Amino acid sequence: MCNNYYDKAVETAPRGKLKDIQSERLVRTVKSCYENIPFYRRMFDEIGLKTNDIKSIDDITKIPFTVKQDLRDNYPFGLFAVAKDELVRIHSSSGTTGKQTVVGYTQGDIDRWSQGVARAIVGAGGTKDDSIQISYGYGLFTGGLGLHYGAEKIGATAIPVSSGNTKRQVQILQDFEPDIICCTPSYALTIAEMVKEMGIDPSSLKLRAGILGAEPWTDEMRREIEEKLKIKAYDIYGLSEIAGPGVAYECREQDGMHICEDFFYPEIVDPDTLEPLPDGEYGELVFTCIGKEALPLLRYRTRDISYITHEKCACGRTLVRMQKPRGRSDDMLIIRGVNVFPSQIEHVILSLGMEPNYQIIVDRVNNSDVLTVCVEMSEAFFSDEVKKIENKEREISASMQSMLGVSAKVRLVEPRSLPRFEGKAVRVTDNRKF
Repeated sequence: MCNNYYDKAVETAPRGKLKDIQSERLVRTVKSCYENIPFYRRMFDEIGLKTNDIKSIDDITKIPFTVKQDLRDNYPFGLFAVAKDELVRIHSSSGTTGKQTVVGYTQGDIDRWSQGVARAIVGAGGTKDDSIQISYGYGLFTGGLGLHYGAEKIGATAIPVSSGNTKRQVQILQDFEPDIICCTPSYALTIAEMVKEMGIDPSSLKLRAGILGAEPWTDEMRREIEEKLKIKAYDIYGLSEIAGPGVAYECREQDGMHICEDFFYPEIVDPDTLEPLPDGEYGELVFTCIGKEALPLLRYRTRDISYITHEKCACGRTLVRMQKPRGRSDDMLIIRGVNVFPSQIEHVILSLGMEPNYQIIVDRVNNSDVLTVCVEMSEAFFSDEVKKIENKEREISASMQSMLGVSAKVRLVEPRSLPRFEGKAVRVTDNRKF
């Protein structure tokens, strides 16, 4: 059992104590939502739900769900429970799939968010003596400032590099000697490529760990990052609507991510029936913000597909753990009637020793779905004879057929011919017209 906790009293609390905290905070949050947010008042009144019907966390299933469209419909500040003069920060999503979602924070919200990120950094072995290179984007995106405040919360030295300018990122790794880097997994691989291109031995860097999140990634990609940068790679989970990074985090056991359930109460529901599912069963992850003042969302459907377990972790933490999301219900592709997650495709590619750079393209030809997966070759493989390349394409295609239950055309493409990403990777292009 390890001793590296940020907040041991909460992180190792008995389940009964956690339930008491959750119940008290849920009752308070529901009352605030009803009294201060017209959207929730209408929702409760429509189904005849009274605030005093919610007496403990066991009553949470009485509350209707909130979805992302509700934030867009009430854009920009309609779901805030406090006046604007109580806000100290506003963030928002990128808005790539519609009107952006806006998130507000009181000073208390910032403090609690920072605590969650601090738990994540300490869980990954971070201490006040460390320097932390933050290579998430700063600005309206929550990643950069989220990790920044968490680093400062534990007394570490934050190096606010932001994303982009990869050669400079590597130069800072050399010159400033950070112990930990924080960025997206795909950008960690881009940095690793630059390290190699610059002729630097990754073992010569002081870097020992990466705290990587903001996009789905497989264990195969984790191993790739760890090998190329000679670090230990830790997952961190969050979403801007709930707070940002630090909603959940991996400890050194790396056996699921501990959810800060004293701030964000988790549920797993069947995405079709919306009925609660037991521990260990995959479903849609739902959060209720029981530690938020400005934007206290109730039963927010994340669309992330995961499962949770309440078993005590070997690290000593009692906080519920969530499995790394295997995809999102709204990212799931339906190919000729078969459900396909991009993470399944990535698993096949990396398990066969290919580079972790790929693109998924879906077209409709003669009323039939056509799935094409472009995969970058390594320099060594690119120099091989054409027949060997064609055989590898067939091998990958056959493995995908076996894994996915649907055929895919695989194209091996030249090294460095596919896009690189400084933020969230965009792997899928769906050209179908529905």
